[in-house]
Amino acid sequence: MNNWISIFETDQLYKAELVKSVLCDNDVEAVILNQKDSSYNTFGTIQVMVSRDHKDQAEEIIKSIHCE
Repeated sequence: MNNWISIFETDQLYKAELVKSVLCDNDVEAVILNQKDSSYNTFGTIQVMVSRDHKDQAEEIIKSIHCE
């Protein structure tokens, strides 16, 4: 995952899934990295990761869906 960067971070899985889905619908490959603690869901974050090559495109797409 050396070429992958975090493009979106949240504490709610549904938001990460939404962002990933929209990115994939726009031909930007994305994966979810869930760093939430399995015992205590109040700790950690969920990140949507994309290739560095798609960073600018992904940022524009995320801005357009107002998911922050």
